[in-house]
Amino acid sequence: MTPQDLSHAVSGLRPRLLRFAQLQLREASAAEDAVQEALLAATMHAGQFQGASAAATWMFAILKNKIIDEFRRRSRQPQADVDVEQAQAFEEALEEQFDERGHWVSHPAAWADPQASLEQKRFWEVFEVCISGLPEKPARVFGMRELLGMETEEICKELKLSTSNCWVLLHRARLGLRDCLSRRWFGET
Repeated sequence: MTPQDLSHAVSGLRPRLLRFAQLQLREASAAEDAVQEALLAATMHAGQFQGASAAATWMFAILKNKIIDEFRRRSRQPQADVDVEQAQAFEEALEEQFDERGHWVSHPAAWADPQASLEQKRFWEVFEVCISGLPEKPARVFGMRELLGMETEEICKELKLSTSNCWVLLHRARLGLRDCLSRRWFGET
């Protein structure tokens, strides 16, 4: 594939790449840099694209690697202070969902048709809002694990977490996403 063919194939893809990068990196400038690096890498290696997958799939794979590189770069730098207020509010919201014995205060309602919901573009917009509303660390761990497909061991190494802390962060992220999606997408109160 020539760089011109590639440019044509991914011309409308840039906004989706940028949204995905912003969701993971949570910084507009870092997301823009990752997308630019991915596009540059794709242009430089356009001749290696065999067409075995869609150009979009190939571009997202390149972007995924650029995002992982950025996580690695960040893990080598000292981390800024955590937003304590946001973390406390998140903890309180989680605690309100359970009684003193650790059982659900109100059992979650069954979701009507999750498969059909996943196929709707609007769902992903709501999902993006929900994951953006999570505290940074649980959102990052969830994104690395579920969206980027990284193994727990690799996430722990990159973020300097214990395995148990990683699983706690994943659990909290899933609960937060479940709560947000229940309210914003599935219409539960």
